[in-house]
Amino acid sequence: MAYIVEIQDFSDPALDVYARLTENQLKNRLHPEDGLFIAESPKVIGTALDAGLVPVSLLTERRHIQGQAAALLDRLGDIPVYTADDGLLSKLTGYDLTRGVLCAMRRPAERSAGSVLHGAHRVAVLENIVDSTNLGTIFRSAAALGMDAVLLSPACCDPLLRRSVRVSMGTVFQVPWARLDSMDALKQAGFVTLAMALKNDALSLDDPVLSTFDKLAIVLGTEGDGLTKETIESCDYTVMIPMAHGVDSLNVGNAAAVAFWALRKR
Repeated sequence: MAYIVEIQDFSDPALDVYARLTENQLKNRLHPEDGLFIAESPKVIGTALDAGLVPVSLLTERRHIQGQAAALLDRLGDIPVYTADDGLLSKLTGYDLTRGVLCAMRRPAERSAGSVLHGAHRVAVLENIVDSTNLGTIFRSAAALGMDAVLLSPACCDPLLRRSVRVSMGTVFQVPWARLDSMDALKQAGFVTLAMALKNDALSLDDPVLSTFDKLAIVLGTEGDGLTKETIESCDYTVMIPMAHGVDSLNVGNAAAVAFWALRKR
C-alpha cells in the first residue's frame, strides 16, 4: 500500500519530477525505458491506472488524503505519497494543483503504427499538431466519437505532455496511438485517406460516397497552415466541413470533433 511522506525538504530530488524537470527531461529520450509523465486529478489518474500504467509517486495536498485522493491510495502499490499544505505545494510547483493531486507515472512503451491499425476501421491522422491543448481535445473527441486509433506525424507534440493528458481527461490512455512516418502504412492496411483541407474540389463530409468505405483515415493538419501540399496530394480524397456566414474553417480541435462524428462507423 502507498505510504505517506510529509515533505520536510523542498529540495529533495524525489520532488524534481513535480517541480524542476522539464517535459523533455521527464520523457528521457536517451533512456526511454526510464521516461515519466505527470497525470493530474483523481479521475485522470484513475483512468491511467485502469489502463495498466505504473505509478511512481503521488503528490497531494494534505486535506485530500482523506478526500479526493483516498480512493486512489489502495490502488497505487508501495509508492510514496508526498504531502504538505496547499500553500507550500503551490510554492513547490509554481501553480495551484489541479484538484490537488499529481501522479508521476512510467511512460508506456510506444506502439507501432501497424499494431494500432490492426482491426481498426476509423482512424485520425494528425500532421504537426503543436498545441498540447488541441491534441488533448482531439483525443477526447476521438474517444467519445468512436475513432479506433490516432496516428501522429513525427513533429506532432507528445500526447503525454501534462496539458494534453489533463485536457484529454485521460483518453490518451484509452485510444491507441502511434507515430506514423509515412502514409504508406495506411494504404497497405486498406484505408481510404481523407485530407481535410480547403480546396474547390473537396467533398463535403456528409457526401454519401464516404459511407461506402469500410476503412477511413481522416487527416488533419497543423493549427496555422493546415496540411502540407504533399500530404493532401497523397490522400485519396480531400474533404471539408460545410461553412456558413463567411467562416472558412474551425480550430483543428473543433474540426476534428465534427469530422469524427460525420465519419463514425454506421
